[in-house]
Amino acid sequence: IDAHAHVMGLGFALRQADLSATTSLEQALAQLRDYAAARPDAPWLLGRGWNQVRWRLGRFPTAVELDRAVADRPAWLARVDGHAGWANHAALALAGIDADTPDPAGGRIERDADGNPTGILIDAAMELVQAKIPPPDAAESGAALAAALATMASVGITSVHDAGIDAATYALYLAQADAGRLTARIYAMIGGTGEDFDRIAAAGPLLAHGNDFLTVRSVKLYADGALGSRGAALLAPYSDDPHNRGLLFHDPEQMLAMLGKALSRGYQANVHAIGDGGNHLVLDAFSRAYALHGGRELRNRIEHAQVLAPDDIPRFLPLRLIASMQPTHATSDMNMAEDRLGPERLRGAYAWQRFARQGTVIAGGSDFPVESPNPLFGLHAAITRQDHAGQ
Repeated sequence: IDAHAHVMGLGFALRQADLSATTSLEQALAQLRDYAAARPDAPWLLGRGWNQVRWRLGRFPTAVELDRAVADRPAWLARVDGHAGWANHAALALAGIDADTPDPAGGRIERDADGNPTGILIDAAMELVQAKIPPPDAAESGAALAAALATMASVGITSVHDAGIDAATYALYLAQADAGRLTARIYAMIGGTGEDFDRIAAAGPLLAHGNDFLTVRSVKLYADGALGSRGAALLAPYSDDPHNRGLLFHDPEQMLAMLGKALSRGYQANVHAIGDGGNHLVLDAFSRAYALHGGRELRNRIEHAQVLAPDDIPRFLPLRLIASMQPTHATSDMNMAEDRLGPERLRGAYAWQRFARQGTVIAGGSDFPVESPNPLFGLHAAITRQDHAGQ
């Protein structure tokens, strides 16, 4: 059972440009040129998986560089963690992003010394481009789900906790479950407490539907971004960026309101929190939400629980929170985690032994397609804290 993954994300990634194996910017651009040449009629070039740290670039890539691979149509490529995107100038123009475009709440437009957008959008700013991408039709979505289920089966995954679905994905899963075509059990989290939640949750939690192949009784919320793109919210500035503490997506009152809405309707609340600042905010919010709404018995979770102030780790116990952790994040992040955090904060990062020893339940997952769906990789990282090369 993979306790944190993105089923449709995997399915669409399998059908887009995959830069996860590239080790340099030039290799990535060459791959994108070939990908674009093989699809001359595609209106957009879409992909994911780039990692500027693995490329040893020392900075983010730029729209100017992406234009060298594809300039005749908009191109949009999600970073490996899904918390930053790389656009070419055609995509920036289509989205209307220029020097005068303000940063949205919970997001950041990377800019050059003159204030012009560089082509990198962080967290909530990604939606400026993503809103312009035509949504997949039913046939594309069905093919993506089939591809994801086949890949999951190939590595032995029989159940998956899908970390954030919308109303369209819910309808697809429901139809596939009713038709008996799901080959893995899906425990889906509704993405947020907005309109999709209101639509999906109208009749209350869905339990063991379709011969126990579909359950929808939880909500996925976000506190902050990711470490690699410096969007994870930290209590003190980044060690390698002293003017940046990352991005909190919501203030304490907004987080409290979202938790209250989910818990009062009987839905488990699972909150993405990576930085020690993001985790601190979520712990405070759960404490307040329980006092106002109850819900401590719903087996609520913090997704990732990746970097915590040491004093915050024991707070999981009285709040009865599950630590939903992805061990391969530690071995994938070790090429930059100490640069971002410094040696002292690193002591509270990827701390699953400390959670386990204090009696906190840990739910293990991969976060695919951010990482490989192969559960053996997660077991190896959890036990050895080593990558595939033994580092």
